[in-house]
Amino acid sequence: MTGIPAAIKRYFISGVLVVVPGILTFMVLRFLFETLDGILRPALFKLTGRDLPVIGFAALILVIFAAGIIARSYIGNWAVGLFEGWLVRLPLIRPVYGAAKQLLEALAGPKMNAFKEVAMVEYPRLGMWTVVFITTRTRVLVHGIECPAVVAFIPSTPTPITGMVIIVPENQVVPLDMTIEEAVKFIVSGGVVTPELMKERARPVTDASDTR
Repeated sequence: MTGIPAAIKRYFISGVLVVVPGILTFMVLRFLFETLDGILRPALFKLTGRDLPVIGFAALILVIFAAGIIARSYIGNWAVGLFEGWLVRLPLIRPVYGAAKQLLEALAGPKMNAFKEVAMVEYPRLGMWTVVFITTRTRVLVHGIECPAVVAFIPSTPTPITGMVIIVPENQVVPLDMTIEEAVKFIVSGGVVTPELMKERARPVTDASDTR
């Protein structure tokens, strides 16, 4: 019975990581759009005599870009860090926000180099390939035999902020000639945005016989 509560908890957390960021993003963007549209649209109508239904959307895009510029400045970065420091102290928010933020930064933020490369592994069975992100390289010792291995993250479609981690022997990994951005587009689109040729990339220099 201990396995069932653990599985329920695992699925619940995975669901929260998918649903909560999307709902919060939608609510914030909707609030900003309605606020900007409600202020600018009547004001411009009085000035020009013309109704501009897209002004709220255009203003929202400008606000988001401005927020990004401010956040990357020294003072803005300090303010964002202060707010996040307060946010992660909330008991229910901390585990969800922290995990989602770290993974989103790894996928699309300035810390994208958390993922080293894109590769394919035969998963969930032989003959079926899955696109993965290589996070690091390690060594495993099984039945007295040591061999090089990679730690790979398998993202979910269409929400790559969730997924699973596997450890694969290095000789069973096929590095792809694909950037992280291209792989994210492939995963989020459900395979719609697929390169015409998914080509194997030259493997990094690693001495498989090294048993350090």
